[in-house]
Amino acid sequence: MKLVNMKKIITLLLTVLTTGALISCEKIPATDTPEPQKEEEKQPEDNNQNNNDGNGTVEMLTPTSKTLVVYYSYTGNCRAIVTSLTEQIEADVLEILPAEEGLKYEADNYKIGSALISAIREKPGDAASYPGIKPVNRDASAYETIYIVTPLWWSNMAAIMQSYLFQNGAKMEGKTIGLIVSSHSSGISDVVKDAKRLVPKGNFYEESLWINASNHAKRADLIKSWLAANQKNTSMIMNITAGGKTITATLADNDTARELAEKLKAGSVTVQMKANGFEHYGPLGFSLTSHNEQIAAVSGDIMLYNSNNICVFYGNNSWSYTPLGKVDGLSANELKEFFGTGDISVTYSLKQ
Repeated sequence: MKLVNMKKIITLLLTVLTTGALISCEKIPATDTPEPQKEEEKQPEDNNQNNNDGNGTVEMLTPTSKTLVVYYSYTGNCRAIVTSLTEQIEADVLEILPAEEGLKYEADNYKIGSALISAIREKPGDAASYPGIKPVNRDASAYETIYIVTPLWWSNMAAIMQSYLFQNGAKMEGKTIGLIVSSHSSGISDVVKDAKRLVPKGNFYEESLWINASNHAKRADLIKSWLAANQKNTSMIMNITAGGKTITATLADNDTARELAEKLKAGSVTVQMKANGFEHYGPLGFSLTSHNEQIAAVSGDIMLYNSNNICVFYGNNSWSYTPLGKVDGLSANELKEFFGTGDISVTYSLKQ
């Protein structure tokens, strides 16, 4: 009897020890997914308040800020970046979500994710190449500054974010655009190219921000420095308004352009401008310090002539000018259409 009980006790102890070992093994975290899909490992919860009425209609929310942060996050890394960003700026936030929930983009050797990127690469101008996304409740055209926060997939911008920009990039024309890219270790140059392809007339920050595995913990400081550098640059962005339409120009990096910016800080300036076939020109109403040189002006160039005339070119001319800046992202024909063929009242102001 004692022998039987002893066997039962030994069996019970072995069972407990084995179970404990199994539990302990289950607690060991799995190894990280390797590049290129390390940024994207699990599907986020759907926390985007789209105000969908159940019939596919989305109620558009009234902007509470001049700035919009739009992001897509699969692992949560981009969501953490957005949290750090919005602790430093006032902004509305829009999360982009895939229409089809629960997809594991990294499964089966990244089969789904790589197929999505390949489809876009093959036919980037075809709407059918882009995966579906859920309806959004923020109108990008209602904002002045837009920050795009996106992961990197196979060197390109994540397919879900590409879908949003393909649908909404035209609404970002003339907007100030800041791009933040999260990856494990891959460089972001192709993601920047994707952004500029999808938002061809956006006024992008000169430098995009790359946050990767090695510096993610320092993201708040990186964002702070990046914002300071680029917001300083945006103080040299000038609005040009005529006929109810506004385009932007980047002022030149010289003393004359900075002098003009200081004048515009005190208030906008309206100039009666005349056409002469290759430019519109007119008197500023004040003189600026000129540093004239013989320049072959081309479409988009903004020049100072004779110390007090501002000239905007949509054709070519060689003369003695001082550079003031360059119109952002418009062709010669688009500039001609903006100014028209006759005299026009044009207002110049600094972008706020």
